[in-house]
Amino acid sequence: MSNMNQVMKQAQALQRKLAKAQEELARQDVTATAGGGMVTAVVAGGGGEVRAITIDPQVVDPDDVEMLADMVVAAVNEALRAAKQMENELMGGLAGGMGLPPGML
Repeated sequence: MSNMNQVMKQAQALQRKLAKAQEELARQDVTATAGGGMVTAVVAGGGGEVRAITIDPQVVDPDDVEMLADMVVAAVNEALRAAKQMENELMGGLAGGMGLPPGML
């Protein structure tokens, strides 16, 4: 019975750590650029929400809207990738502390 209590305590501690890590991620922003800094995307650290897009007016060309769209997509995708990497690093540390294989959290 003592072993089961220990497992429950470890599970509760892990839940608290996960909740704290998720709160920390939500407070952090990740920024990425495209087109030499002409387009900037900011996403939440957890990678689930785009918070801002900034476009330098010099890149707005009515005759080449496709290029602008490509730069926005590139900036957003890079910011999401970086946010996911940050999340994996933070959560991976928690999984390692519990002896879980990567990707289990």
